[in-house]
Amino acid sequence: MDNSVANRNVPDISFRNCGFSEETRYEKVHSVVVKDSAEGSLAIAQEIADLIREKQAKGENCVLGLATGSSPVKVYDELVRMHKNEGLSFANVITFNLDEYYPMDKEAAQSYWFFMHDHLFNHVDIKPENVNIPDGTLPVEEIRAYGLRYEDKIEAAGGLDFQLLGIGRTGHIGFNEPGSAVNSRTRLITLDHITRVDAAKDFGGIDNVPRKAVTMGVGTILKAKRIVLMAWGQGKSPIVKETVEGEISSSVPATFLQKHENTTFVLDPSASAELKRFRTPWVVGDCEWTEDMKRKAVVWLCEHVGRPILKLTDRDYNDNGMSTLLAEEGSSYSINIRMFNALQRTITGWPGGKPNADDSNRPERATPERKRVIVFSPHPDDDVISMGGTFQRLVEQGHEVHVAYQTSGNIAVNDHDALRFADFVSDYFKASGSSDSGATELFDQIRKDLNAKAQAGEEIDTERVRLIKGLIRRGEAKAASRYCGLKDENIHHLDLPFYETGRVKKDPIGPADVKIVADLIKEVKPHQIYCAGDLADPHGTHKVCLDAIFEAIEQIKSEEFMNDCWVWLYRGAWHEWDIHEIEMAVPISPDELYKKRQAIFFHQSQKDGVVFQGEDDREFWQRAEERNRNTAKAYNELGLPEYEAIEAFRRYHF
Repeated sequence: MDNSVANRNVPDISFRNCGFSEETRYEKVHSVVVKDSAEGSLAIAQEIADLIREKQAKGENCVLGLATGSSPVKVYDELVRMHKNEGLSFANVITFNLDEYYPMDKEAAQSYWFFMHDHLFNHVDIKPENVNIPDGTLPVEEIRAYGLRYEDKIEAAGGLDFQLLGIGRTGHIGFNEPGSAVNSRTRLITLDHITRVDAAKDFGGIDNVPRKAVTMGVGTILKAKRIVLMAWGQGKSPIVKETVEGEISSSVPATFLQKHENTTFVLDPSASAELKRFRTPWVVGDCEWTEDMKRKAVVWLCEHVGRPILKLTDRDYNDNGMSTLLAEEGSSYSINIRMFNALQRTITGWPGGKPNADDSNRPERATPERKRVIVFSPHPDDDVISMGGTFQRLVEQGHEVHVAYQTSGNIAVNDHDALRFADFVSDYFKASGSSDSGATELFDQIRKDLNAKAQAGEEIDTERVRLIKGLIRRGEAKAASRYCGLKDENIHHLDLPFYETGRVKKDPIGPADVKIVADLIKEVKPHQIYCAGDLADPHGTHKVCLDAIFEAIEQIKSEEFMNDCWVWLYRGAWHEWDIHEIEMAVPISPDELYKKRQAIFFHQSQKDGVVFQGEDDREFWQRAEERNRNTAKAYNELGLPEYEAIEAFRRYHF
């Protein structure tokens, strides 16, 4: 297979080749939107590789400023591939990393020194003396002088030819948190609470995240000849909007990039979603009025003017950039009625289809009356958190429901929970006088493993500890599914191999993962598949699990039973579908909402300060209930019936 970049349709992200258009008139930084993070990463890696080769041809060094975190991982993967397969040499490359936690030992799994060597430097021919990463081990009184030396070393190398950046939810670049000055230089800084929350997944909880870091300054970054900032995922969309369209302010340090004449933001569709050209294109310029766009515009207009659909007027449309829509539809009355009916038809109390009913205007088919259903859950609790009400409704309405937990979820169990269960088993055998000394020894060893891990400050659990943590999650999931009325034989624990690394960092999905998913689909032959489209999950497992399902479907879609299989995507654990995106809205009564809460409560290890809390410090049941209630409220404010709560779904067409 020819893997050359020329044969992989890598987009050109060059600032110099870009023209500005009417649709980008609100944007103050050049921004390129790519198909996905993989395509964007390839494009960035290609620009870096071209620069390295250009400098090599001139006999010059190439000075790179490099970033860490999840965003640049695929960029580094591609550079390593180019080195191994295409002969890209790093012999003339000098690197300066943006930052490092403080205090932080180089060999610690969370250190950026470890990250860079693990993802890039150990796999290419860069000279060790050309690698520069801020030192997180120095005494605090030495850091100021160290920062000055770091700056001098960059200058002595000729300055940064290229600076790669990510962006934090606070708007930080490097670790330049809100309040950083435009002329700031390399220094020690205190991390914002939000930054520490986002890093908690790598440290096993926020209490373990350092409070300080050594970082290049904003002024250092702005002196680079070329800057490329990448942002992936919905979680970055609010800060991307503020940075690209907002005013320059030290409260959002990334806005200082508006001053730089050769900066490009590379964004995936989710990260760019809040930009005006995507969020409200009718305000920016001419708009192609597809049915989806019409629904999106009408919902936005209702929210903007504070009136339900049927009370919108011609003037509302004309005053808010929708005169062409009004001209196309003829009158506000015509638009209002059509959009009202379209949204009303998404509401159903029969998520598996209503028997003996006209289904021409319903989201699901009436036949077969009793459907086979698979609910795929990335973690052992996403099913009840995100669609617990619908789950119970499907069971109560007589459908053959299966739930498939794709991963063990073991890394999300606190060590103290594992120790508690190990103590229980060991103490049981001792108290009962059982002769099973092997079990006692096993759980005694688990206690020793956990103590050794704590003393060493390590991230990775032993296989024994992962086993007991996985069993804790498995038992909780079984209890919740039984509470929802499911038979034990319909509960499937897939334990996909990609997840079982013992670390937050997972392996890519492979053929074994896809085969496990495909085999279950072929065994059940479902009429409905529900899976998580909630891609704001802070450690990416939802996205990987969804990719495994999509790949499995792609492989088996020619099977006859797949002609009658519909796929529904749910959200709710981390965010919810926008109203205009919803294709099936399942109302949840107060009693059903209470039962959903009780199902979530069975997941005891995920209550009271879980390992992967995300930016929301509430428990998952609280988040889910608020999102479900807000969805119901939004429907009601559009003039539709008032419900206690609504769970929302969008259909995936394969």
